Amino acid sequence: MNKMYALRSMMDDRLSNSSTSYSIRHTYKYLIWATCLLLTVSLSGCLTSTGGRREYLLTSQTVRGNRSVTREELESLIPQKPNRRILALPITPALWFYQLGSRRFNQAAAVKALQDKTNEFEQQSQQLAGQPAALRKLNRHYERRLKRLRRKAEEGNWIMRNLGEPPTYFYERDAQVNAGKMQKYLVGKGFFNAGTAYRLDTLRARQIRVNYLVNENPGFFLRNVTYEIADPRVDSLVRQSQKNSVVRVGDRFDLDNVSAEKVRIESLLRDQGYYAFSRAYIGWEVDSTRRLADDSLRRNLDLYMQITNPPGQSAHPVYYVGDVQFQITRDETGVPGSSVQLDTVRRNGITYLLGGSNISSRLLDSKIFMRPGQPYSQTKYRDTQRQLFLLNQFKFINLNITDSTRRQLRTLITAAPVDKYEYTFEGGLFVLYQGQGYPGPFANLSFRARNLFGGLETLETSVRYGFEAQTGFAIDSTTNRSRVYFAQEIGITSSFIFPQILFPGRMRFQFNPYNPRTQVSLGFTNSIRPDYRRSTLRSTMAYNWQTTPAKQFSFLIADVNLINANFNTQFGAAFEKQLDSLASLGSTIKQSFRRSISSSISFAYTYNTNTPGQNRRANFLRAVVESGGTTLNFFRESQLRQIFNLTDSTGLQYFKYLRLNVDFRHYIPLRPRTTLAFRFNTGLVYGYGSNRTAPYEKLFFAGGSNSIRAWPLRRLGPGAELPQARDGAQRVPVFDNRDGRDEQFAYTFEKPGDMLIEGSAELRGHLFRLLADINGAFFIDAGNVWTIRNNNRRFGEQFRFNTFVPQIAVGTGVGLRIDFSFFVIRFDGGIKVWDPARRYLANDNRLVDERFLLPKFSLRQLTKGPNPLVLNFGIGYPF
Repeated sequence: MNKMYALRSMMDDRLSNSSTSYSIRHTYKYLIWATCLLLTVSLSGCLTSTGGRREYLLTSQTVRGNRSVTREELESLIPQKPNRRILALPITPALWFYQLGSRRFNQAAAVKALQDKTNEFEQQSQQLAGQPAALRKLNRHYERRLKRLRRKAEEGNWIMRNLGEPPTYFYERDAQVNAGKMQKYLVGKGFFNAGTAYRLDTLRARQIRVNYLVNENPGFFLRNVTYEIADPRVDSLVRQSQKNSVVRVGDRFDLDNVSAEKVRIESLLRDQGYYAFSRAYIGWEVDSTRRLADDSLRRNLDLYMQITNPPGQSAHPVYYVGDVQFQITRDETGVPGSSVQLDTVRRNGITYLLGGSNISSRLLDSKIFMRPGQPYSQTKYRDTQRQLFLLNQFKFINLNITDSTRRQLRTLITAAPVDKYEYTFEGGLFVLYQGQGYPGPFANLSFRARNLFGGLETLETSVRYGFEAQTGFAIDSTTNRSRVYFAQEIGITSSFIFPQILFPGRMRFQFNPYNPRTQVSLGFTNSIRPDYRRSTLRSTMAYNWQTTPAKQFSFLIADVNLINANFNTQFGAAFEKQLDSLASLGSTIKQSFRRSISSSISFAYTYNTNTPGQNRRANFLRAVVESGGTTLNFFRESQLRQIFNLTDSTGLQYFKYLRLNVDFRHYIPLRPRTTLAFRFNTGLVYGYGSNRTAPYEKLFFAGGSNSIRAWPLRRLGPGAELPQARDGAQRVPVFDNRDGRDEQFAYTFEKPGDMLIEGSAELRGHLFRLLADINGAFFIDAGNVWTIRNNNRRFGEQFRFNTFVPQIAVGTGVGLRIDFSFFVIRFDGGIKVWDPARRYLANDNRLVDERFLLPKFSLRQLTKGPNPLVLNFGIGYPF
């Protein structure tokens, strides 16, 4: 430490000499950084000596030598987590912060404060024992306080919890135990002769690295799989299902697969009436005689699966469903018999004790799959519980099964209904047009009424209002900066949700096992932007069902929109002039801003194996097929124009179009908190009516926080077209004339297209925790939109197979995510790598080709120059 202070004094003396050259001062700057680095190392190294402790810190552990078994599987067996270092250097700042916070932390005082507050809560709870409402209020009052005090007593003060991490010390016995667990795990994976060991590397500052060395040796493979079953009927059921067996001949022996096979057989038999059967009756053993000494790389063994009978019995008993009762209870404990048994109804052998509730027994009957006289089925038991829970009408569902005489299972289903009326209020930041302005406040008030007419239907009404600030429309001449304007949105939507498919005929009952929904909605939305106003009155009717937890279907049988738009806004005239300019060149966009009616039907399929909060390999696929104006094809064009009183400039506009959209995402976990995510999104819309277009909302856009993040929202494309052309000339761009931005294109108006192709790759990882989990990301986006009409008057906007590749825009950047677990705040900064519009004519008619724009980016001018940093704000992950 004395050497470090001497070095700092020598540097201060030389820096005070005015005759020192610039190059020497430049060198001293790096010496200062080196000194700071040395100081950090020293502080990290001093931790182990504090309090007299001389143990080694565990700062790294690796697994080497494995070939078939993944490193992640073996590392998951190690409970110790090494202390984090910076860039693999012996620098542990989180440990230093923990030590800094612990000096000011009194754990005994924190435990005493928790105990005092707990005693205070228990005393007040006893005084309010007979007042349920007051007791609930008291619980809410103390819940947060007790949670905060408990966390402080267990994890330390704010610095220790959020900036620091507790030290992890190395102990020899831990390494020995971990090596033994790895060897046992490898044996369970079929490597019976596997060996494990560990080697220690001592780092500076009393830090240690543990290297676990794995030698799998040749594995053992299944030559024969034999089932030995005492019960003939069980034997027949198991052999009929062998095609679904988890253990297969030729596979390497895996103890996890053997356990999974036992679970499969247990579930199979419990679905066939074997209520009392358990996997404890299933045993197994392997025979590797005469093959252990074999030097072949592929060693074989035989697996024997035995299913024994219950002691003293010649066969496993089969159970049947006896009496089934469904009971409504108002008691939150759900104790059977705690409800007044009124309105007894019998339907299909099931007794319904509705307790005075106006609930349709017919609908309840469609959700109960356990029927008297049928063999017991574990799957039907679970499906009944799940379907009743998904009705969203009950606080809890409890299925109680009692084994009566003659193996008849009496089933009692108790359910406590939720409150009939409910309202919720939400507020927060409103992002109406992400990446184009600044977030503003929003408020959302929702009202929900359940079981209005006794059919378990739900009425939901929500009112939403929000506004945000937007820039980019005009420049303040006095400050030469973008002026700020406001965009607003107000909407109201009412929906009736029925827990069944509302359709005549018996076919609708086929959907009962799939959580069916019918939703009828009516809503009004009014958007007021600086460039236009747009109001929409929308009425929809949709069927939804779910065949598995990962597969969902939606059939929108009616979607009718009455649209009214005008340009009576601050920049409406300029926007209308832009649309007129595009129309003179063949564009049909302005047709979408006339008073119009739009009707469509659509079918959507969603496959999603991604579970929030779980970092595992997953896929997401959503495909939507939509047909607009389908019923209008039964009329001639002349009839339609007469019905809607349509002329070239007046009347009610209508649309005929076809639309397809496919969105696919793939998630690959690299580390426990590191993920590589991919997305591919494509779509096509074709307007075949007299106006040759689709409603504005049905067109495709590129750019923004959920698309190509190096471009402003909806401002990319179409194709290689300029974002805004001067004087109608298609290859002379309009530049942003603000100070220092005269090399940037002006992205004033949105750029819709008929076709979309875009893809993204994003590496996500955890950085640190500060009140919330702070995560980082590095991403690459590519894509564009195009038109599909042949228009020679507009350059580069049409999709062509021989030209679309160089018209794909590419952007890259980094992001920051603040994860509060219940929502995520996201910041992304993107820069352009390849801009297809950067091939244009200069004012002197000179051809400029600057499509590869990455070299134009400069850290010294983040918001200036031709390639500025585009900041995006969003809620949630982009995909």
